[in-house]
Amino acid sequence: MNKIAKVTLLFWVLKVCATTLGETAGDLLSMTLDVGYGLSTLLLLGVFFVSVLAQLRAKQFHPALYWTVILTTSTAGTTMSDFMDRTLELGYATGSFVLVTCLALVLVVWRLSEKTLSVDDIHTRKAETFYWTAILVSNTLGTALGDFLADDSGLGFLGGALLIGSLLGVLALAYRFTHANRVLLFWLAFVLTRPFGATFGDFLTKSVEKGGVGFGTVGSSLVLGTLLVGLVAYSSARERRIPRGT
Repeated sequence: MNKIAKVTLLFWVLKVCATTLGETAGDLLSMTLDVGYGLSTLLLLGVFFVSVLAQLRAKQFHPALYWTVILTTSTAGTTMSDFMDRTLELGYATGSFVLVTCLALVLVVWRLSEKTLSVDDIHTRKAETFYWTAILVSNTLGTALGDFLADDSGLGFLGGALLIGSLLGVLALAYRFTHANRVLLFWLAFVLTRPFGATFGDFLTKSVEKGGVGFGTVGSSLVLGTLLVGLVAYSSARERRIPRGT
């Protein structure tokens, strides 16, 4: 059985919410609580490995478990990116290039091994492992891209979010009105929703003086967490009403 969430409008709403929460929650641990980027990365990677092992061992699709793994890839990706870009002083541009290369390698090896990158055709543990590896790398990449747009490009938090949102709109139009490769469109959208969440998360948490709205990491995380729980509960109820394959 394919244990991956169906790609619908609800999927993308949940993805943006989870990745935005991952940005604020990662910053809450590493900066607000002053745990540091390195230790935060180790802790959050541990949480990710526990959640993804539970997902791999599951026999069927569980919305709460699936979105928990998505969230843990986002929080771990946030601190990993910050560790690379700030602690190791690679910078946002170099960090993004390294992560783009890593993501490309994962997708190439996945394609050569499984003959497809379609998320509608994941029925083996190996394919699912490739899937989660690609998601972890893409969410880490998204943080670096989001920080680059917000800090180095001069667009600011809101400007970066508007740019990425516009690109996502172009992909949506391509999906609706063209015959462009659906697998390619999915992965482009999946990667872009992460920097959208990263820039929007920074917009929520940063002070007004820094171009944000000043909700802080705690307030933003509480709001986004509540929203995500509500959306996952709705998704679970919908899954029970409309079983897979119907």
